[in-house]
Amino acid sequence: MKIDVLTLFPRMFEGPMGESIIGKAVEKNLLEINVSNFRDYSDNKHQSVDDYPYGGGAGMLLKVQPIYDNLQSIEELSPETKKRVILLDPAGKPFDQKMAEEFSKEEHLVFICGHYEGYDERIRSLVTDEVSLGDYVLTGGELGAMVMIDATVRLLPDVLGNKLSAQTDSHSTGLLEHPQYTRPAEFNGMQVPEVLTNGNHKLIDEWQQKESLRRTLTRRPDMLEKVDLTPQQEKWLQELRNEIE
Repeated sequence: MKIDVLTLFPRMFEGPMGESIIGKAVEKNLLEINVSNFRDYSDNKHQSVDDYPYGGGAGMLLKVQPIYDNLQSIEELSPETKKRVILLDPAGKPFDQKMAEEFSKEEHLVFICGHYEGYDERIRSLVTDEVSLGDYVLTGGELGAMVMIDATVRLLPDVLGNKLSAQTDSHSTGLLEHPQYTRPAEFNGMQVPEVLTNGNHKLIDEWQQKESLRRTLTRRPDMLEKVDLTPQQEKWLQELRNEIE
C-alpha cells in the first residue's frame, strides 16, 4: 500500500509514522508513506495557502490551488495507481472500523489535512471521501489522519504477527472483545477464570463469546443493534439480560 499525506506540518508525522506497527510495515516494504507540505505548491511569492472567504465570515479558508497542484504532483509520480483521496473534515462521515477495513483494501490512499476555519468548497470536488474522526473539532487534520492510518495499516496482510489479532479485535466482530489474562494465574488474590486453564477449547470458546456479549451489553449496548448474532448467541444474550436485571 502507498499512503500520501498533504499537510502544513509534515514534522508532526516524522515520529509516529516510523514507530511500532507502522514502522515495521515500512521496514517490510508492505507500506510506503510520503508526506508533503502543500505550502510548497503555492503559486504566490509569500507561499500563502489561505485567504478570506467571499461574502465575509470568521476565519480563513484553505485555497484550492496549492492542494490541487499537490494532488497533481502525486498523480504524476504514481499515475498507475487508483487513488482514494480522503479529506479530513469535522462535517465528514464518522470514521469507524468498517471504514478502516475498506481503506485497507485500497492500493493508494491520500489524506488531506486541513487547518484554519475550513476549505474552499472546490477542494471537495477533488476528493473521494470526506471523513471525521468524531464529533469534536481539532486544530487540524493531522492527528485524525494518524489515527486513520494506524487503524488501516494494522489490517494489511502480514503486518500483524498474529493474523487472528485483527479479526478478533473489538469492533471487528461487531462486539467488544472478551476479557483476557496472562500469567501468573493468581496475583494478589485475583484469579484467572478456571475455564481458561482447563484446556477444554469448546468451553473456552463459549466463555469468550458469552463474556464478549456481556461486555458489549454493559458498556456498548448500542452495538448490539447492528450485529447479526447466531441463535445460540441470542440465547446467551437473553440469559445475560435476565441476569443483569
